[in-house]
Amino acid sequence: MLDRVEIMLGKLDAHPDTAVRETVRDLVRALLDFHQAGLGRVMELAADRGDLRSLLAGDPKIEPLLLLHGLHPEQLSVRVERALEKVRPYLFSHGGSVELVGIEEGRIRLRLQGSCNGCPSSAETLKNSIEEAILAAAPDVEEIEVV
Repeated sequence: MLDRVEIMLGKLDAHPDTAVRETVRDLVRALLDFHQAGLGRVMELAADRGDLRSLLAGDPKIEPLLLLHGLHPEQLSVRVERALEKVRPYLFSHGGSVELVGIEEGRIRLRLQGSCNGCPSSAETLKNSIEEAILAAAPDVEEIEVV
């Protein structure tokens, strides 16, 4: 779905009429503001029902919208740690583990530990698995660095 949006934005940018481009951009901003207000209200109403907030935040179609509008109820660090917990059994089966070193301005710093560290092909495979898990749980991460 986001691919389709990207294509349409590309077509808009190529439109020769500046007034049309600006009007459409204003329309998109207004619609995004409208959706943000509605989703924000939904999350407010769900605040008393933690199970409902978790259900909404964990839904694969709703979570990206919450992230887009800055309404996700869980901190980035919580989502990253949850992703790491899911991938740790796989890492452990390969003689390794991963440690979250820090998070700063959307940049995640990780440290690979154990026998997977130092073996280039194995480390790269494990690094890719870690990155996939993190980006699935926290698509708002801007960069993942392994130290």
